[in-house]
Amino acid sequence: MTIQVTVPDVGEAGDVEVIEILVKIGDVVAEDDSLVVLESDKASMEIPSSHAGKVVSIKVKEGDSVTEGSLLVELESEDVLTEVPASSSQPTVASKSDNAN
Repeated sequence: MTIQVTVPDVGEAGDVEVIEILVKIGDVVAEDDSLVVLESDKASMEIPSSHAGKVVSIKVKEGDSVTEGSLLVELESEDVLTEVPASSSQPTVASKSDNAN
């Protein structure tokens, strides 16, 4: 599943500038890992990932101006990355004759 990480509510700042991108395509991130650094007139802030997953696209570049709701990064959900088909997760059961001595 693809997760879209967007700019959260950054207070009273309208446009904020992307001053640093902390990830690259292919990186695997945990929930709350920082993805980008944004800067307003008053402060700079690191934007954390809302989910764990693999970075599949970065939709901004340094110097871009973004607002609340702007798409920053797309992740492939970690649930998809670690999902194992049910048929392969069945334990092997030995018959009683295999264990008799």
